[in-house]
Amino acid sequence: MSAQFDSHADSYREEVNRAISFVGKDVDFFAGRKARLLQAAARRLIGDPAELSILDVGCGIGLVDRYLSSAFRSVAGVDVSPAELAIASAQHPQVSYTLSHAGRLPYDPGSFDVAFAACVLHHVDEDDHASFGAEIGRVVRPGGLVVVFEHNPLNPLTRLAVRRTAFDAGVHLLRARNVSSLLLNAGLESIQVVYTTFLPFRGGLAQRIEDRLTHCALGGQYAVLARKAPHQVEVHTTQTDT
Repeated sequence: MSAQFDSHADSYREEVNRAISFVGKDVDFFAGRKARLLQAAARRLIGDPAELSILDVGCGIGLVDRYLSSAFRSVAGVDVSPAELAIASAQHPQVSYTLSHAGRLPYDPGSFDVAFAACVLHHVDEDDHASFGAEIGRVVRPGGLVVVFEHNPLNPLTRLAVRRTAFDAGVHLLRARNVSSLLLNAGLESIQVVYTTFLPFRGGLAQRIEDRLTHCALGGQYAVLARKAPHQVEVHTTQTDT
């Protein structure tokens, strides 16, 4: 996967913009939507974002991070692609970026208040889904928040955009119920599904309409929100070379 995204790092933004050109908005518009949802969910469920740390799992070139750094106390990003991390670090020096290897996130248990993955899971091999859920839950503190954004396969325009994106070739899009089950199996709780990206417009009216449609399963994307039990005990393990 690293090599795949390294090869698209310099052209990532242009490729996505070309794939979604038919909606009349660019990738930053949708990144901003995700950031707004993250801020609202964090404030509603665990506290003031200005006092919280947040981790972007599979951050790529940091598209969402640019909107988070002014809202959260600290922002970190992790990815398997050195080329994409180099771009993210250059564009967002206020964010702490780290390279990840072998499916394990390079952080201690409970390091963050919030962790999210924005349209990453459909690039993860199905055999690794369970470990992905376990890892994103592990690095969040007890009582913390996990958010997984994914493309909604029930939306025909979303399927069109994915077909038009070169680095999405051959991916299998997941239903919200599959992601919910994954997070439940990882020991997270209070699962909530929020559908989003109905209208490609900015402004208060469009946002109010979006807010009223969060339970409609036809949104272009969705977010699965989950809490880590406040009483959950962290288990620190030591890895040794064999």
